[in-house]
Amino acid sequence: MKRFDDVSPLSRQDAEDALASRSSAVVCRALIAIALHEPDWLWAQDRCLEELSNADPDIRGLAATCLGHVARVHRNLEKARAVAALTPLLADPEVAGRVEDALDDIAAFA
Repeated sequence: MKRFDDVSPLSRQDAEDALASRSSAVVCRALIAIALHEPDWLWAQDRCLEELSNADPDIRGLAATCLGHVARVHRNLEKARAVAALTPLLADPEVAGRVEDALDDIAAFA
């Protein structure tokens, strides 16, 4: 059974430092903190979009999930830009399911 940890907010500097990490776990935790706690939805969205091209499928998939979180939390997103970035990832079998979920969240909340 997976255990879920509460992810605390990060300062922008701490978030940027974490995103620059070589550790998948550190980057993933930062993405979640940004998506759930960053008050500037556009900044949060842009960090998620940047990580969609990450070579690590765990990070790519979570970046997609976090775009859905940004849409849900803020009820705002550059919908066309996010959908355009996510759509090609539907062909990526490592993240396609998470991308579908993110697209559903974006359609429902953004």
